Amino acid sequence: MASTSRKTAIAVCQMTSTHDVENNFNVCADLIRQAKDKNAKMVFLPECFDYVGRNKEEAIGLAVAEDGPLIARFRQLARQNDLWLSLGGFHEINAETKKNPFNTHLIINNEGATVAKYRKLHLFDVNIPGKVRLMESDFSTAGDRLVQPVQTPAGVVALSTCYDVRFPELSVWQRKRGAQILTFPSAFTANTGAAHWEVLLRARAVETQCYVVGATQTGWHNEKRESYGHAMVVDPWGKILAEISDGSTGVEVVEIDLDYVDSVRASQPVLQHRRADLYNLITKEPIANELTETVVFGEHTIHSATIFYRTPLSYAFVNRKPVVLGHVLVSPIRVVHHLTELTNEETADLFNAAKIVQWVLESVYDVTSSTVSVQDGPDAGQSVKHVHAHILPRRPGDFGDAPGNNIYEAIVTHDRDPNPALFRTIEHMAAEAEVYRKVIAANRD
Repeated sequence: MASTSRKTAIAVCQMTSTHDVENNFNVCADLIRQAKDKNAKMVFLPECFDYVGRNKEEAIGLAVAEDGPLIARFRQLARQNDLWLSLGGFHEINAETKKNPFNTHLIINNEGATVAKYRKLHLFDVNIPGKVRLMESDFSTAGDRLVQPVQTPAGVVALSTCYDVRFPELSVWQRKRGAQILTFPSAFTANTGAAHWEVLLRARAVETQCYVVGATQTGWHNEKRESYGHAMVVDPWGKILAEISDGSTGVEVVEIDLDYVDSVRASQPVLQHRRADLYNLITKEPIANELTETVVFGEHTIHSATIFYRTPLSYAFVNRKPVVLGHVLVSPIRVVHHLTELTNEETADLFNAAKIVQWVLESVYDVTSSTVSVQDGPDAGQSVKHVHAHILPRRPGDFGDAPGNNIYEAIVTHDRDPNPALFRTIEHMAAEAEVYRKVIAANRD
């Protein structure tokens, strides 16, 4: 009988990076080889595995590109050792501003390919006169988007970095998106680490019922900066499975058991017990990677070529019979007849999407006004039994002399005639959608 085990060995690492990039790489390579010798399938390296600068200029000046030679060497290590790597945080050149780099966490598979990329959202800015000053924003740029957890040999892994551990909403969102393992590669300061490191990791594990992996920096990097250490792996019950003492470098290998994750969640289904009727986690959902799937819109099927924006909960598509140039629709993916039937998350996501789409249209058509309208129910003029918002870029006099004159009548009646000859071709609609996609892509990169 084939094995049904859902157990995988992972390795958590601890090191002391300096400004010497080559030496740091050699240390990482040795840690990875040690993990391979101990039969790990995935290795977690800490934040700043590439280097810790001695000053602001060095912290910025040594930054590298993701497709540069340094990361290429880590890709080669992954291939040579047949291991997945969590590269917990390298200084990624900010190609747009040419200034402060991003603190970027990559997950690389055993073929050397990037499967996930996350830029640290929360920057550690602390300035206590006479005691400590560490302003990460002086030499780093914050990320601006959530990243979905990804499937790995060990389970579904969520990407975070260091200071992110203090913001539980991020971990809860990751759990709700399927995470089984949370990662917090870190270079915690000695003072804050002694006070909070263990309790924070264990709290994130207990509240999300995930394994938590905290690869760390330890000891003195230079005469100004010291890290706490204590690399840890915590299980979904909050038990510490492995810990590396401060001041020492090395690897600890532990077993991730996904059956145990399931049993903890089944015994205490805390996610189902959250009172969504009273409070909720409202997020700006990441744009879905794929726009290739068709979507059901009421009784209709929306061709993928006409969809230009999509999140896990909402999508926007061009109109087969627009009232004005640029008239588009935004709808939840789930088929719901009334706005009141949407969950809080769907509601927030729908209108966040509507704001983005409105901005795109106003940019493309060089206008400063828009009509955003929801016909909620047949007596309000709803023609398709699926919640949707109309977004129309407005121009002076487009519906007569009075502002907004006749706009709602036009929306209600514009597609009542079922004659197919009145509708635009898929090719025409796809061309319009591509214009909007290019604007969105240009402002994401």
